[in-house]
Amino acid sequence: MNQKKNIATAIAVALLTSSQVFAEPLLKFKNIKPVDPNISLYDYSEATSAFENAYTNFNLNASKDRGDAQTKYTVNLGIDAQRVLSSPNRDTDLRFNGNGQIQRDGTAGASSTNNYVLDTSITADNYFRPNSKGGFWFGKLGIKADDSFNDLDTRLSVGLGYGRVTNVTPMAKAIRLVQELRYRGALAAVPSKDTYRRIADIISRENEYQSKYGGKPKFYQQYWIGDIEKALGKTLSATGALAARDVLIDENITIRRYGWKVRAGLSYVGTDFSGLTDNPGVLLGAEYHRPLSNQTQFSNETELVTTFDSTNSYTLNNTMSYVHEIEDRIDWINRWNLNYNHSAIDSDNVVTNSLSSTLAYELGNSLDLTLTGLIKNSDGNDTVSPGEEADGTDRSLNVGIRYRLR
Repeated sequence: MNQKKNIATAIAVALLTSSQVFAEPLLKFKNIKPVDPNISLYDYSEATSAFENAYTNFNLNASKDRGDAQTKYTVNLGIDAQRVLSSPNRDTDLRFNGNGQIQRDGTAGASSTNNYVLDTSITADNYFRPNSKGGFWFGKLGIKADDSFNDLDTRLSVGLGYGRVTNVTPMAKAIRLVQELRYRGALAAVPSKDTYRRIADIISRENEYQSKYGGKPKFYQQYWIGDIEKALGKTLSATGALAARDVLIDENITIRRYGWKVRAGLSYVGTDFSGLTDNPGVLLGAEYHRPLSNQTQFSNETELVTTFDSTNSYTLNNTMSYVHEIEDRIDWINRWNLNYNHSAIDSDNVVTNSLSSTLAYELGNSLDLTLTGLIKNSDGNDTVSPGEEADGTDRSLNVGIRYRLR
């Protein structure tokens, strides 16, 4: 009996030892990259940071069906850009969104039609106590244009807010870098949290290296990666240096943020789409961001704007997004936009829901191939005015390209 126990114990020890010895090679064999369970994005809380996203999207759909006198086509072009500059004293958020469409149907003699919608804004949150997650006062200027209307929509708002959102993308890149270095055998030991933070800090200062040594990677990357090597306490091999370049230069890691903000303020509405001018209004807003994992980001932003005029029009807009990095070069991007508008033009209460899901395959650092499914539903539009769509549901599936401007 004792002999059987000894044999069982020996087998258990052998299995445990072999699992530890062969764990890393097995990860490589299965193409599974090791993840350090002792570090997370929440271990980074640097208040000074900057990030910039700027993409242009393009897709074309052309066909000539039976009975068509000419080829029909639809061309969609969009630009989506955001730049956020954060310091202990202030957060500055600049945004631009533009969408245009050119289309022609297949009937004889039909000519092309086009339309566009533009939305740009700048918001500055100024904290009463630097480096805090508390109160701030804010100013926001927003301008919208729609070729269906003769007038712009311009709004200047000032008010108070509370909370802070932290950009943790540098830590996401640091975790991804260490993961790749360990996977390629260029780094054996797991870094400490302080080392991760130092690496993230160096990554966040990429613009400084670009300004000092030159904007192209071939000019600044040796100094940038060289300081990361110092933080790691070792000189990377050729394999390690290549891994660092692949992750930091060639690979695009989506923005990671956590935290929340709420705000309320008074507005001056210079003009709106209905043609009314010089009216007071109110702005209420909130945002929430949370990385669900190192590969997944959840965000929700909502804003209510009102105009105090003869119609007391208002618009509630909520955008929820879920972005997951399926693989190093494949992103799954999901968005749900809810817009509730009490129109100043015809007093309709229109509810519009837009749900999109995109698979983006990274062809290069700046170019993605995209597959997007879109469902859009409008309801409550009893009177179809310029710039509005009739009630109903539209569905589409588009293959396109997305080019990263910055």
